Amino acid sequence: MTDRRRMLQTSLALGAMQLFPTMSFGQARRLVFATFTGSWEEAHRAVLVPAFRKATNNADITLDPMLSVDQIAKISAARNNPPIDVMLHDPGPALTAIGQDLADPYPVAQSKHYKDLIPEAQEPTGPAIFFQAVGLTYNPEKIKTPPTSWRDLWKPEYKGRAGITNLNSTLGTGFLVEISKMFGGSESNVEPGFKALQELKPNLAAVAANPGALATLFQQGQIDISPGNFNAIQILKARGVPVEFVSPKEGAIAFKTSIHVVKNSPNRQLAVALIEAAMSPEVQTRLMQSPYLIVPTNTKVKMEGEIAKVLAKDHAEMKKRFVFQDWKKINEQRPQWIERFNREIKL
Repeated sequence: MTDRRRMLQTSLALGAMQLFPTMSFGQARRLVFATFTGSWEEAHRAVLVPAFRKATNNADITLDPMLSVDQIAKISAARNNPPIDVMLHDPGPALTAIGQDLADPYPVAQSKHYKDLIPEAQEPTGPAIFFQAVGLTYNPEKIKTPPTSWRDLWKPEYKGRAGITNLNSTLGTGFLVEISKMFGGSESNVEPGFKALQELKPNLAAVAANPGALATLFQQGQIDISPGNFNAIQILKARGVPVEFVSPKEGAIAFKTSIHVVKNSPNRQLAVALIEAAMSPEVQTRLMQSPYLIVPTNTKVKMEGEIAKVLAKDHAEMKKRFVFQDWKKINEQRPQWIERFNREIKL
């Protein structure tokens, strides 16, 4: 075990004991954390889970990777005995979960790390533990001139080579909203976006079910260009997959990802312990490094490496360079958009 890892585990264990001095870490059942699919599951399994186990005397935990819409459906169907203890959401689904009273307030006053998060991440219904950035992803072996704009996806030379995700994912919906704005629409008017997607059809090789599946298509060589999550692409690169990420000139789409204690969870104390570990500078520093490259929200973590080079050198620059969308407005019509997309666009 490295000295760095030993220090991380010791720090988290002491933090948990200070935060909850009477915690016995007894479990009603195994703690279930509904993370996202693909690179998120890999990152949390490799870094967050070991830190949590060390801090809780090896408490049992299961990662159950799924989209936010599926998390909400599962919890809504069993409110009094939820099958999930901790849920992870992007902005739109987070608003839905909170609106449906599925999340417990976070014990902010007792938290060790909450106060160190950037103000935009300090959500009392569930702190944001990282940011995601969506830009253009491409295969440099097949595409010699890097794309620079979302509009490049419609180029004739990409016929049968592009990929997108459906609107059940935040990536898919965020992309629809951004191209709608590009062609004169807004968060409330995505008609230009649907028209643009119809025109994009000849270029589409696949419509993936989620961002993890989209990454797999690159790995299999089935697509050469797509909208994509920054950190998901970095994991592919670490595996030797020929893929690169660029921020389009219109700006990379950014959204914060929050973590929540599920209401009526029988493992509330352990759920909080997991979230404390996720907010800690030790865990966020490790997740910021290769191959995960997840954008941190803890102000004690200095941005470095590929994140500082490609996205932003600090949180202040991030706010200037990223495009943030109004998910309250988006949520008002998103179910209808998903239904329409599945009817008109899905291959």
